[in-house]
Amino acid sequence: MPLRLIEFTLPAESSDELGDLVESPDLLACWQVPLANGDMLYRMLMDIRRAEGMLDDLQTRFSKHDDFRIMLLPVEATLPRPETPETEDAVQPKSPERISREELYNDVVQSAELSRVFVAQVLLATFVAAVGLIRNDTAVLIGAMVIAPLLGPNMTLCLATTLGDMELVKKSLMTNLAGLAIAFCASVSIGLLMPINPELEAIQSRTQFSSGDIILALASGCAGVLAFTSGAPSALIGVMVAVALLPPFAVFGLLLASGEYTAAGGALMLVAANVICVNLSGVLTFFAQGLRPRTWWENERASKATRLALAIRSLLLLVLVGLIYLGTRT
Repeated sequence: MPLRLIEFTLPAESSDELGDLVESPDLLACWQVPLANGDMLYRMLMDIRRAEGMLDDLQTRFSKHDDFRIMLLPVEATLPRPETPETEDAVQPKSPERISREELYNDVVQSAELSRVFVAQVLLATFVAAVGLIRNDTAVLIGAMVIAPLLGPNMTLCLATTLGDMELVKKSLMTNLAGLAIAFCASVSIGLLMPINPELEAIQSRTQFSSGDIILALASGCAGVLAFTSGAPSALIGVMVAVALLPPFAVFGLLLASGEYTAAGGALMLVAANVICVNLSGVLTFFAQGLRPRTWWENERASKATRLALAIRSLLLLVLVGLIYLGTRT
């Protein structure tokens, strides 16, 4: 059972506003420490699934206070060990089985920064993927997948859509486009410098898409979201997401540079299908996990944004499925 420690300070005269929060059954332990300036420091230890609700309650009650700030800390271990509930009924029915909204937001947003590190990761992943494709070497391709530079921006786009955060949507789109532009330039450059054999299995398999590729991309988007919301190492799930995004885009650049325009078009269609499916399943997974904004007016805006995004991506997915069907008929 992952644990979180919530820390915050309040003026001593405002402590009464905590009310029943310090007696909440959600708390495994609660400490109150008087500070030299007259404030009171509170520490609350709780199950990760209940942290989001407590954070929302604290923000609602005390965000009006000047200099009020909450710190959320991961807890590696505590002794004595907390008791494990005998049944799942002991956990609130609406408790999300994920890290809190604020923790998730901080992790995902940081991974979508358009920084020099991100640019370097995209370049390195593209170079490694291109070499793996040219050599027809699956092991080298897996190396590019582990780097997974496009995981963060795509998961941020899914999160921003679910929360209705338009500024974050713009930021993640810009980072995604920048990453794709860098990967395109790098792969085209390699294609101009090295001979490309379009008959290689690693390349040819990424110049067409089928229903199996759509299933893979949908699973990749879901896996990427679960990695972030569970706090698992993103590189492990990044393998699946990278399978669906970077290698076919590298194929597109390599084939375009070598004059194989028809095959390059097929690779680009595969990239489009994968991007749509990854983002569609990502938004659905965030929504299914109960990720919502804190306030009702933000929730209403987020619901509209989510419905619109799902409708557009579903329509695009239907168009792609139609193209697959027409392709099998010809």
